[in-house]
Amino acid sequence: MAMKVALLGCGVVGAEVVRLLNRQSADLAARVGTPLEIGGIAVRRLGRDRGTGVDPALFTTDATGLVTRPDIDVVVEVIGGIEPARSLILDAIKAGKSVVTANKALLAEDGATLLAAARAAGVDIYYEASVAGAIPLLRPLRDSLAGDRVNRVLGIVNGTTNFILDRMDAQGAGFAESLEEAQALGYAEADPTADVEGFDAAAKAAILARLAFHTQNVTAADVHREGITEVTAGDIAGAKAMGCVVKLLAICQRAEDGLSVGVRVHPVMLPREHPLASVTEAYNAVFVEAESAGRLMFYGPGAGGAPTASAVLGDLVAVARNRLAGTSVGEGGHDTGLPVHPMGQTVTRYHISLDVADRPGVLARVAEVFAENGVSIKNVRQEGFGDDAQLVLVSHQAPDAALAQTVERLRRLDMVRAVASVMRVEAFADA
Repeated sequence: MAMKVALLGCGVVGAEVVRLLNRQSADLAARVGTPLEIGGIAVRRLGRDRGTGVDPALFTTDATGLVTRPDIDVVVEVIGGIEPARSLILDAIKAGKSVVTANKALLAEDGATLLAAARAAGVDIYYEASVAGAIPLLRPLRDSLAGDRVNRVLGIVNGTTNFILDRMDAQGAGFAESLEEAQALGYAEADPTADVEGFDAAAKAAILARLAFHTQNVTAADVHREGITEVTAGDIAGAKAMGCVVKLLAICQRAEDGLSVGVRVHPVMLPREHPLASVTEAYNAVFVEAESAGRLMFYGPGAGGAPTASAVLGDLVAVARNRLAGTSVGEGGHDTGLPVHPMGQTVTRYHISLDVADRPGVLARVAEVFAENGVSIKNVRQEGFGDDAQLVLVSHQAPDAALAQTVERLRRLDMVRAVASVMRVEAFADA
């Protein structure tokens, strides 16, 4: 007897899910142990040609009726957003359906509620496609590393921003020019705010932190977020001078005392020898540092209809197998309860470029400001002379609040004409 699947949404990803279900039906049936059959597709408007080749009678605007229909076994949600996705998923779970979703925004905001509902109902909720597209990442974090202690996860989880920064680095292009190219190639939306301001990456960081550290306390609102709109050609040049490249990273890190976690998204200068530095174009990659497993890297296409649909189908096969066997994976039963500490308590390093007056005593006074705030200087160099004089300093590790206070004090010095650039520097955890 076939297992029936309800699909919520039939846009780029949903249409590709339908095509793959039809094209690979025989293989999927063999992998699951029973055929998978589309029982219905909920859309906002009927009558559009969606290029799926399925019977038009399968389309409906009654999403609630579809997810609660007695003959439906699994619900696949690819409409995105918070509502009505949250209500529909909860209705499906209450009706005893397992769920596959690609909805990063919803999981980052209210994942704990969805997981608790699924656990109480004895059904599955899988969401591999919500982070890094086709890259198998979330299940390895949840299952393969369940017996290990993950200390840090850092990754490039937004292809649009990686494409823009890669163009700025490789071609010397400015931000606006690189964004226009990304839009022309379809990597960036007409309104790119979610990508370039870091909202998309922040949602994914919240999901990664929850899985890596087994804590339900992390939501997108807890993530410190900075985008790439302020990254300049000068920042790119400064990174090159240090042997670094600029990347927008999602960074999830356990505090040294193990009592809290830090979760942040912002541009960083990353040494070119780091594996993430070589990730170009619109690709994604996530680097995991665990106590026993060591350093692991997951790499691949992070977005697009086909890669995301591939991850959705992988979850669908797993969920269908569990349902056929009468089992479910009740994720989230154990919660470490680790809180998210403020960004100011996060230990980081800064790269700071100062436009300064070229006269004796400037470096000494700048060094005093660092010392007064408990921040030591790792290296310093002067570039240019006279009106073009610039000091470039890289700090040792210090609390971010102390570094930020140092920058504010430097801005107030008469001999500092401008703080031209401030960017954090990342490396391996033990570097």
